[in-house]
Amino acid sequence: MKPVRVTTLLWMLLLVLRLGATRQGSPEEASFYYGTFPLGFSWGVGSSAYQTEGAWDQDGKGPSIWDIFTHSGKGKVLGNETADVACDGYYKVQEDIILLRELHVSHYRFSLSWPRLLPTGVRAEQVNKKGIQFYSDLIDALLSSNITPIVTLHHWDLPQLLQVKYGGWQNVSMANYFRDYANLCFEAFGDRVKHWITFSDPRAMAEKGYETGHHAPGLKLRGTGLYKAAHHIIKAHAQAWHSYNTTWRSKQQGLVGISLNCDWGEPVDISNPKDIEAAERYLQFCLGWFANPIYAGDYPQVMKDYIGRKSAEQGLEMSRLPVFSLQEKSYIKGTSDFLGLGHFTTRYIMERKNPSRQGPSYQNDRDLIELVDPNWPDLGSKWLYSVPWGFRRLLNFAQTQYGDPPIYVMENGAPQKFHCTQLCDEWRIQYLKGYINEMLKAIKDGANIKGYTSWSLLDKFEWEKGYSDRYGFYYVEFNDRNKPRYPKASVQYYKKIIIANGFPNPREVESWYLKALETCSINNQRLAAEPLLSHMQMVTEIVVPTVCSLCVLITAVLLMLLLRRQS
Repeated sequence: MKPVRVTTLLWMLLLVLRLGATRQGSPEEASFYYGTFPLGFSWGVGSSAYQTEGAWDQDGKGPSIWDIFTHSGKGKVLGNETADVACDGYYKVQEDIILLRELHVSHYRFSLSWPRLLPTGVRAEQVNKKGIQFYSDLIDALLSSNITPIVTLHHWDLPQLLQVKYGGWQNVSMANYFRDYANLCFEAFGDRVKHWITFSDPRAMAEKGYETGHHAPGLKLRGTGLYKAAHHIIKAHAQAWHSYNTTWRSKQQGLVGISLNCDWGEPVDISNPKDIEAAERYLQFCLGWFANPIYAGDYPQVMKDYIGRKSAEQGLEMSRLPVFSLQEKSYIKGTSDFLGLGHFTTRYIMERKNPSRQGPSYQNDRDLIELVDPNWPDLGSKWLYSVPWGFRRLLNFAQTQYGDPPIYVMENGAPQKFHCTQLCDEWRIQYLKGYINEMLKAIKDGANIKGYTSWSLLDKFEWEKGYSDRYGFYYVEFNDRNKPRYPKASVQYYKKIIIANGFPNPREVESWYLKALETCSINNQRLAAEPLLSHMQMVTEIVVPTVCSLCVLITAVLLMLLLRRQS
């Protein structure tokens, strides 16, 4: 099937799902669907290297742009936190494998650290054998536990030396360096890894790294830097896919895709064509920006039109959106064996004309405004509201827009509510229940969804937010040097969904909820007792050896005095 352009007809088909909807919710959300997922559906959890591993300068790892960004101490990260230790995952592989087995997941999505494998970023210069061994051991440990590895090549932690020498993703040469890095990974791990993701959420990487400066490398190249970075990332993705296709696929029989994050955009007024067009534009600037070149060979027409017009109004001779040559379009088109989707929340969208004189920016280019419904459940985050019905619509949109591709949901989850440190995360259970059920409805609608990755296994470093947001199924006590993990209530609930492969009946699903809360109460007692246990451990490790040493010393002195008296 060929990808199709979103039309008003498609919007009407999607919006049929909203029949009778109110701002408090929608009928498909109110009508819970009991049923199971297709046989062989893959359930998993995810993480990324920089957010969890720690060991930032150990065993030959080179610095990443995030190491430099967080070490600057200029308030770029909440609390000036770093991920130098993070969850200490580099040293806790076996412990975390036990957690994965406890969850009964089919797969584990994790990323490789480019600078851990190639300290300078360049394969021809240096390959870190200890890095290769670390990931090889991790993959073997997963497979021995019957857990499928889904491996991301790049999750934002670019080698710092590539940033310093070449300007990072502002330079087209990154595509070649990425291809070489990808080939190393295919060669080292491809005999065991059959699911590869080239880039995770490249839109955020481009926008926050090269437009707003909120993420590493912290550049503020308004209205230009993000488009150039994205252009080179898309080329890099295509090069990696072609390398796998021509060199490795026949031997390894794996799949290579990309993971794109996007919220759903719902028109404020479905009877207003301007709002419908704005909502479509929102999705094309978000998902279509990367998906359209991969599935159709070029940027969405609406992006080319809007950025081109704004650029002309700003006195530029050429559009700020780069152009693919005919050869590049042909080379990029079709370079994905599956579509990875990340999704967290929804926005209402309405048109708003932004004057070009405000200056070039991604936000200005879109000519729209994002709104939230005050009645949506607030999870305590400034941006994430629980709106499950938007998930179903995004999945249906992707299925229709890109020609019914195999879809893997690669990120979906909710952070802790406010500053709660308790383990009874009822709000996450409700979020999981609602969003997973809407995914089940999307499969019933006809979407070809192969697997679901809940985000994330552990609480971890959350980029510019430091450790303030906790997405994990397992609570990590970051103030303890051992970084102990404690299961939250959602562990029990998600495990039950996995074992049942869906939602069998109301009575059973309700029993999962009650059992999860009962279990978390016990775990809360363990967590509350942890300071005392840590104190006792300190006594054991420091005080007891000190007292023993003093006893030995006193005994020696007394013995010496006794010997002198006898002599």
